[in-house]
Amino acid sequence: MADRLERLTNLVAVLLESGRPLTLEEIVERVPGYPAERESYRRQFERDKATLREIGVPISLEALYAFDQETGYRIHRADYELPPLDLSDDERVALHLAVTAVRLEGQVGDAGGGAGRDALLKLGGTLGAAAPTLAALPDVPALPALFDAYRRRARVTFTYRGGPRRLDPYGIVFRNGHWYVVGFDCDREAIRAFRADRIESGIEPGRAGAFERPDRFDPASALRDEPWRFGDEEPVEALVLVSAGQAGWVEADLGGKAVAERRDDGSVVLRMAVTNREAFRSWVLGLLDQAEVLAPPELRADMAGWLSALAGSGAGA
Repeated sequence: MADRLERLTNLVAVLLESGRPLTLEEIVERVPGYPAERESYRRQFERDKATLREIGVPISLEALYAFDQETGYRIHRADYELPPLDLSDDERVALHLAVTAVRLEGQVGDAGGGAGRDALLKLGGTLGAAAPTLAALPDVPALPALFDAYRRRARVTFTYRGGPRRLDPYGIVFRNGHWYVVGFDCDREAIRAFRADRIESGIEPGRAGAFERPDRFDPASALRDEPWRFGDEEPVEALVLVSAGQAGWVEADLGGKAVAERRDDGSVVLRMAVTNREAFRSWVLGLLDQAEVLAPPELRADMAGWLSALAGSGAGA
């Protein structure tokens, strides 16, 4: 992988620096790492070219000379490089404040760490005073690859809780101090959410354009509405009794289809598909003594054990 990355980097540099289109033979001569046999280096170059184009590098195919049949490759700087942004002083001050107000955990220094300061310098400098840190976001190794796969609509494969997962990433969300990737789990054939910091392997992306996102799909809304459904655990059907005083707004929030039983005293029994027990426990706790987990027995015992542990830790403190 390291050899290929070095070859791709050198290939981009050579095509950028050339003042004219280069033939395949000229490219192979100038870029180390290609095999000697012509058919082998031609196939290798085609793979490299496809990879670079997938990530947005604009390699153009042009005639070597006017009215010439022979063609070559080059990268025009105007197509590749970011155009001048011409930020005003006020805009650079605002950008400096924004970058310094948010810090990635694990980075040190102002301006969001070294990466943030370098970016500001490239955009015209750190004009104005830095802001005090208002928020700290976790720096998760899997995020860059997940964002890239989301952008390219590429299916990803990774290991999560000891098992392989194949996911079409529909979106990436920051919620309650954690990053989540939300998408279609190809093996379970359902929408699932995975905490990015719990991914146990590297992210293996597939080909670009492998799937289409559903129209108007909002990953943040999905996590917000029913977070207990967006986990990776084996699904379990929970029955929860909600008192009459809370039944109205709970039904309005979850919908009438969630009601499994209506009792004479105005209370309701909800049927909930749970794949994230942590989120489910938090939701039930939010109702305090107005909710009771009825079934299944193992989920009821899990809730009771968790509450006992909370009570014990509170007494100890």
